[in-house]
Amino acid sequence: MYKITLLPGDGIGPDIMAATKKILAATNVPIEWEEYIAGEFAIAEYGTPLPEHVLESIRRNKIALKGPLTTPVGTGFRSINVALRMKFDLFANIRPARTYKGIVSRFDNIDLVMIRENTEDLYSGVEHMVGEDAAESIKIITRKGSERICRFAFEYALKNNRRKVTAIHKANILKCTDGLFLEVFYQVAKDYPQIESEDRIVDNMCMQLVQKPELYDVLVAPNLYGDIVSDLCAGLVGGLGVVPGANIGHEMAIFEPVHGSAPKYAGLDRANPTALILSAVMMLRYLGEYSEAYRVENALAAVIKEGKVVTPDLGGNARGMEMAEEIIRKMG
Repeated sequence: MYKITLLPGDGIGPDIMAATKKILAATNVPIEWEEYIAGEFAIAEYGTPLPEHVLESIRRNKIALKGPLTTPVGTGFRSINVALRMKFDLFANIRPARTYKGIVSRFDNIDLVMIRENTEDLYSGVEHMVGEDAAESIKIITRKGSERICRFAFEYALKNNRRKVTAIHKANILKCTDGLFLEVFYQVAKDYPQIESEDRIVDNMCMQLVQKPELYDVLVAPNLYGDIVSDLCAGLVGGLGVVPGANIGHEMAIFEPVHGSAPKYAGLDRANPTALILSAVMMLRYLGEYSEAYRVENALAAVIKEGKVVTPDLGGNARGMEMAEEIIRKMG
């Protein structure tokens, strides 16, 4: 029996989580959920978006499945996602982006994996005001942080039969910080001669991905570049609604979709649950439940390809729970 912390999330989170839980209940994987609220719902009840008992549950179970949580723009509390990554040292963010037949995309047969450093760089939010008329943010890149994320990327490539790892950087301008990241990348690459290694400057990488994404495989980047490029990759395969995500450390892991909470659709059961379902598939693989992971993903792919019982964004008229029930039927 796996004990897993479950955070439904804000906005559409409870809807897509209900659909995902129903699919997981139809597998042969025994799961006991510890369900808690976080985010906006938690503020109303506990005065904080991330209560201590939620942190304790994740710390105890070492694995969590979470829905999207709202992050206010410009003001209000800081990102809960960033807080969780920093709190539990979830240094590796994994965002696969692949095409599924039935999802409208400008490309076919894309299969990219963005591996992003999760705890350093500008995205970690070490910033402050300088007087009233200026603000300063600090970009931190360490040898330790760079080494472990680059090694994680090569290990991922090795274990998943991937052919190449591409480092993304801006070392032509940021010679100290990104220069260090690139230096460490090639040092680590020497330990994996069977995996091809290369690097691309981040702006050129964006152009390359739009022009010829088939040339790339596993991508590894510092935090901010990884966040931006992962959304670009999602755009190549149909959008954030079909892209999963995972945050992994040495001892803990949190799985989540990468899209927002879309509060105006809350409670309508019209949101596409695909990204959260695929995040749950990643969770099953993390647990070693490979056959059930393939079973769920293959059924999902079949439903999307058929296109009859899918949500409006996928060209259908089904509700999220109806789509989940169709996936379960395809699972047999």
